[in-house]
Amino acid sequence: MSVTPIRLFGDPVLRTPAAPVVDFDAELRGLVGDLTETMFAAGGAGLAAPQLGVGLRVFTWFVDGEVGHLVNPDVTPVGEETEEGPEGCLSIPGFRWDCRRHLHVVATGWNMHGDPVRIEGSELLARAVQHETDHLDGVLFVDRLDAEARAAALAELEAAEWAGMAAYLPTPAPDPVVKVSPH
Repeated sequence: MSVTPIRLFGDPVLRTPAAPVVDFDAELRGLVGDLTETMFAAGGAGLAAPQLGVGLRVFTWFVDGEVGHLVNPDVTPVGEETEEGPEGCLSIPGFRWDCRRHLHVVATGWNMHGDPVRIEGSELLARAVQHETDHLDGVLFVDRLDAEARAAALAELEAAEWAGMAAYLPTPAPDPVVKVSPH
């Protein structure tokens, strides 16, 4: 397990939907360890595998003293209540904008050993689970801002000191395309 460089805004891996995990093996356990160590080192509330350049549906979180991870998550909002609050991202360092999220969610999936997991989260945990699951779908939180706020955020990001650095990071080989028969 090691602290791994975090991919920055502009890296194509952050816009690529991640593939489901099919092997619950030592490699997956190593990935969860790398995600956890990197998340702690960066001071984040969560980190998704694509942020480390790995196109798999895995994320970790650290909220209210609780550390966890979820593999192949399925997230369901509970109720209609939402909350607009400050949100940041380790792939967009130094920036925070208000983003609307469901206040309560239930997430199901698996742990790194292949055992079923169910998480019920509110407020910050709900926000972290939704944010990290978005990463697995190739969505960044700036995509969820209203049009005016998104335009302002993107203009700020273009001027960021680290803007354009993603072009210098290695990009993983694309996942193979699997065609599914309609029958």
